[in-house]
Order: sequence, then C-alpha cells, then structure tokens
Amino acid sequence: MLTVSEKRIDMDKNVLIQAAMDVRKHAYAPYSHFAVGAALETDAGQIYLGCNVENASYSATCCAERGAFQVAIANGEHAFKRIAIVGGAVDSKIQSVCMPCGICRQVMREFCDDTFEILVTDGETVSSYTLEELLPGAFSKNDLTISED
Repeated sequence: MLTVSEKRIDMDKNVLIQAAMDVRKHAYAPYSHFAVGAALETDAGQIYLGCNVENASYSATCCAERGAFQVAIANGEHAFKRIAIVGGAVDSKIQSVCMPCGICRQVMREFCDDTFEILVTDGETVSSYTLEELLPGAFSKNDLTISED
C-alpha cells in the first residue's frame, strides 16, 4: 500500500517544481499533446532538466525523467537526491498528478537507492514518494551476478 506525504509546497520543493513547470514548456508532444517536465536534483544541489520528446515511431519517445537523468549523467553526476515531475495537456495548467512510468522508475533505480524522493503535484499540493514505494521489489544492478570463470 502506498503511503503519501502531502503538504503545501515548501520553498526548496517549490524551486524544483517551478523548474519542472518551466522546462515543460519546451516539451515536444505533437502526438499525445501531453507535455511533461522534470527537474532532477543532485546530492550537491545541482538541478538538471528534462522534457518529453515524442517521435512518430512512438517507441523512440523519451520521457522527461529519463531526459533529465541522461543530461545529468552526461555531466558526470551520479548522486541524486530527488526529482520533481509535472505533466498535463499542452498549453494548460497543471491540474492533476503525473506519475513516472515504469521505464522511468526502473531508470531511477539504476542510479538511486530506495529513499530517492519523487515529487509530483496537482498544481496546489505536492506529494512525495520514495522510489521504494513506487517500485517495490525492484530489479537492480545488485541482483546481477557476474562470474569470473
């Protein structure tokens, strides 16, 4: 069962949520008309942004969350604190929560531990989840065994 911690957006979370809202304006979503923005915060306080970029072949589409991780990794980052995710119809206000898809949750698990924080908002209230709450029993690199035969 998910436990959700809901509270009004505080100043630190507000900055991250606002960054996600700002980058959402750059989303390329001509097929779904659903724009998503993500702001990924490192342990050192650096913020990396991502927006969804759709493709006519659909499977080549990249989610905002994965885009933010890709930019962060390309810049040498490997320690992450939390991510803010916002999404909704193109050119509209945020009115409902946008949760990360399963693939994005798995990518988060590659680089983050179970306590990694995922922030989502309906535009009024922020909800905070841990990665373990959203991806219980996750398969990770720790599950791989490499034989040195």
